[in-house]
Amino acid sequence: MFTGIVEGIGHIQSVEDTGSERRFTIASGLVDQLAPGDSIAVNGVCLTAVAVVPGAVDVTAVTETLHRTNLGDLSDGSMVDLERPMPAAGRFDGHIVQGHVDGTALVAEITSEGDSKRFRFTAGDDLLRYVVEKGSITVDGVSLTVTAIGDDYFELVLIPHTLEVTVLGHRRPGDRVNVEVDILAKYVERLLEVRQ
Repeated sequence: MFTGIVEGIGHIQSVEDTGSERRFTIASGLVDQLAPGDSIAVNGVCLTAVAVVPGAVDVTAVTETLHRTNLGDLSDGSMVDLERPMPAAGRFDGHIVQGHVDGTALVAEITSEGDSKRFRFTAGDDLLRYVVEKGSITVDGVSLTVTAIGDDYFELVLIPHTLEVTVLGHRRPGDRVNVEVDILAKYVERLLEVRQ
């Protein structure tokens, strides 16, 4: 389990296609604390460390993950948000994040509000039906609060710190981002379906 509190930005050193999978080598000092078999969230996607060397980790994404997330868009030099799983005795910041991305949204508009920035993301109903104003959402692995919703969009306001320490500060209109909706909303929907 993750919390959506990004610990650092990594850089893609190499991308290798291996049949139906894609292997990424990610450079970051954060990964020195990992061992093969450990989980790590990459842009909010829970992946397994398959190899670790000082300053870099190798992870593999299968076809399903590449289609459902923005990991298929990554190339050498791309930046990614990284978070290690929350330890059992750790502090619970953010919200419950599984690392199971539900889909992607597009950055539609970015406007300045003082030193902060308001992001508008367009998304389909498959994601928006779970989004509520003032509710939690995970975008590229970052736990955030929804500030507004519409028929085909949701909005977030990012403070300067978040813009500085996550990949979201480098996003531009047209970029695709990973979205994980609040797990509680999905369970409520499922329980209501079963009761009908």
